[in-house]
Amino acid sequence: MTAIPPDAVVAAWVRLVRARHRVLGAVEAELKRAGFPPLAWYDALLELRRAGEAGLRPYQLEGAMLLAQYNLSRLVDRLAAAGHVVRAPTPADGRGQVLTITERGCALLAAMWPAYAAAIGRHMGAHLTEAEAATLAALLDRLLAPPAEPG
Repeated sequence: MTAIPPDAVVAAWVRLVRARHRVLGAVEAELKRAGFPPLAWYDALLELRRAGEAGLRPYQLEGAMLLAQYNLSRLVDRLAAAGHVVRAPTPADGRGQVLTITERGCALLAAMWPAYAAAIGRHMGAHLTEAEAATLAALLDRLLAPPAEPG
């Protein structure tokens, strides 16, 4: 039988999920009001820029993204149609493809960042001191660490 977590753990879970939903929704709404595409575009383009000229295979892009992207192929179709991403055949596998960011994609990232950063500041930074944000980041890092092996 699985142990039931303490009330404090359940309360932390609920607040974490609610906070994520609220803050992410508010940031998305601000980007939309500023005339920018969804945050998933920024997320995908940022990872492609980080990959450099080598680019990423679609499954690599999906694994690197901050936001869950359940229909990555549709997102890539939109990015390519807008001229932000280029698809090329994979050298080692003719059926696969490599995605790379274009200059236009880099320009969109640069244009979006000030609005994105300001939204992060308003919806998260305004509620936490810098020390509190560092503490929260450290606590969340513990949740992201691989589980400890049973001793």
